[in-house]
Amino acid sequence: MYNELEFLLKEDVYTLRQEAFIEKNRMLKGGLHTHTTRSDGRGTPEEVIRLFKDNGYDFLALTDHRIYNFTNFAPETGMIIIPGMELDNGVMPCSNGMRCFHTLCLGPTKEDGNGYEQDYSFPPVCANNQEEYQKYLDDAHEKKNLTVYCHPEWSCTPARYFEKQKGNFAMEIWNSGCAMDNDMDTDAAYWDELLGQNIRIFGVATDDGHQMHEHCNGWVMVNAENNLNSILESLSKGAFYSSCGPEIYDFYIKDNVAVIDCSEVVKIRLHSDCHPTKIVRSEEGITHAEFSLEGWPGPYDYARITIIDKDGKYAWTNPIFLNEK
Repeated sequence: MYNELEFLLKEDVYTLRQEAFIEKNRMLKGGLHTHTTRSDGRGTPEEVIRLFKDNGYDFLALTDHRIYNFTNFAPETGMIIIPGMELDNGVMPCSNGMRCFHTLCLGPTKEDGNGYEQDYSFPPVCANNQEEYQKYLDDAHEKKNLTVYCHPEWSCTPARYFEKQKGNFAMEIWNSGCAMDNDMDTDAAYWDELLGQNIRIFGVATDDGHQMHEHCNGWVMVNAENNLNSILESLSKGAFYSSCGPEIYDFYIKDNVAVIDCSEVVKIRLHSDCHPTKIVRSEEGITHAEFSLEGWPGPYDYARITIIDKDGKYAWTNPIFLNEK
């Protein structure tokens, strides 16, 4: 189940609370997509880990291209390192351009079944479409890794080009490198196209930092205990939200009303496929909003929320799936 159903006997109504806000663990700040000099990044692994630690991160994945990492190169920081890498198929030829598939692989320790080795160098991937690419995802899943679909706009892959990929637990809805360099992958492109097809996929904000200034601009806040296995479990079930700045304190649906509490923002948006976006705005600041899910044009299958602060920085909830009541 992606949501916990809480039945309130006294009020005779139900509450569906998004997984990130059910239990009250401390929210852990994490980076899931980071490059170093182990591939095409500009900072050494030590420099990158220390930078993230200085910016309040609790965990980090060093996801250099096609080279797997388990190692904490700056152990004095106490940073939890999520084992991982970025898998990619280079470029698929098009008549006048390119498409590509990039995937984050995030896994447990060797002792907990991770099938990769430290410094494993993945051979070049040859796949011209999503069906051919699937075998590489299957291999990562067999090796106990979670997978994330990366920067769909930068990859020139509208939803129809990756919607048949199976097993990705999440997709990037913000990518700092693409946002800063190309003004792409800034606000959940194509997410609702997948959710509207009943594809259960979560959204993550990442950096994909290559230059040092691209790091620490997009992150996930995970409701988990401060250890690797708990973080991976919480990620896999959607017990997190994503942010570039604003904070989200609660998100639930009660008596067919979506409710959010957050840090002060100027805009709150409710999203769902087949429904026009609903918006609450106030230049004076908002910390709470409620949206009725009743009436035109019909029932909601899911709901998710985006908040935007006065500096134009975003945060995103994961969806609440109403057909799982």
